Amino acid sequence: MPWNLAERTGRLGVEGAFDVLQKARALEAQGKHIIHLEIGEPDFPTPRHIVEAGKKALDDGYTHYGPTMGMPELRAAIAERLTQTHGLRDVAIERIGIMPGAKPALFFAMMAVLEKGDEVIYPDPGFPIYASLVRFLEAVPVPIPLVEERSFSFDLNKLRDSITPRTRMLILNSPHNPTGGVIPKEDILAIADMVRGKDIVVISDEIYASIYFGDEPPFSIAAVPGMADQTVIVDGFSKSHAMTGWRLGYGVYPAWMSDAISKLVVNSNSCTASFTQRAGLAALQGPQDECLAMVAEFRKRRDAFSTALARVPGLRCPVPTGAFYAFPNIRHTGLGSRELAHTLLYDAGVACLSGTAFGEYGDGYLRFSLANSLENLVAAVERIQATLKQG
Repeated sequence: MPWNLAERTGRLGVEGAFDVLQKARALEAQGKHIIHLEIGEPDFPTPRHIVEAGKKALDDGYTHYGPTMGMPELRAAIAERLTQTHGLRDVAIERIGIMPGAKPALFFAMMAVLEKGDEVIYPDPGFPIYASLVRFLEAVPVPIPLVEERSFSFDLNKLRDSITPRTRMLILNSPHNPTGGVIPKEDILAIADMVRGKDIVVISDEIYASIYFGDEPPFSIAAVPGMADQTVIVDGFSKSHAMTGWRLGYGVYPAWMSDAISKLVVNSNSCTASFTQRAGLAALQGPQDECLAMVAEFRKRRDAFSTALARVPGLRCPVPTGAFYAFPNIRHTGLGSRELAHTLLYDAGVACLSGTAFGEYGDGYLRFSLANSLENLVAAVERIQATLKQG
């Protein structure tokens, strides 16, 4: 007898990086050498003091249920960090929810707010889970193209014109995946003026906020006066502290949303693992030397890879100002994004992502992750150049 899945599951998308990783591993199983530049995961170990804190927590008995929205001491440490990094004052810990990763923090905010037919504005190219969750909730995705000439920020006029009475949510991501762009402070202020006081919730995805290469840290819309009641900050420890496998993230919600978020947590995962939260506390309160060294190494890789890639005929590579990705324009090669990504994987042994994995406006680009050694990044450029020359 045939079994039918619920229709809504068909509206869910996936992350292309894991699909490419699977193909790359299949090639490796056949003996082919692959340079992995597809996965957005720091290639650094979790700092030792964080690992030790997690191990100690297990020994100390942090193996049982914890508070639904997270341990008060970790939530307080996050509130203190927000004071330091965002200039936010008196962030009540009741507004902070600890989650098993940043994705639940994003998903729960959408579930708490969106109704069928609501419009959600989001960046394109952008993290594919945005559009996936919007469609799953029967809301309407409204992609706004990012402009390469504006360092992959929005065309503010187009953004303003896209806001309608049906707009219920706006998603910002800075530093940005996949482009590595950082939204300038003046753009953030202009965007705040567009939405302040309207029935529009802003999701500020700040998972890469600690990985930036300018003199000033990325500016958060949550720090703009009057925006606290309509902004959700989504963040976590995966990128900042190389803790992807720990599954530890958080959301900072408007006070009016917090009870709904707590109900969603209770109905899904009950709470986040207690020992990982103790590790997160050590991440925030312990030494940051290894994290700063990681960012410094990403900067070095960015400089070398972007410079080398820009010399390859047919490629134009804007220098990313945050995160750990390069997003070169490949239009002058005469090849499409999917075609070139496929060729690089199977002919050159370089695994990367087609820009179309991040939306229709990603066509004409590729995304390379800098989460590999400088030696391998240089070798990847040599392989790319040789492959394009043969083509």
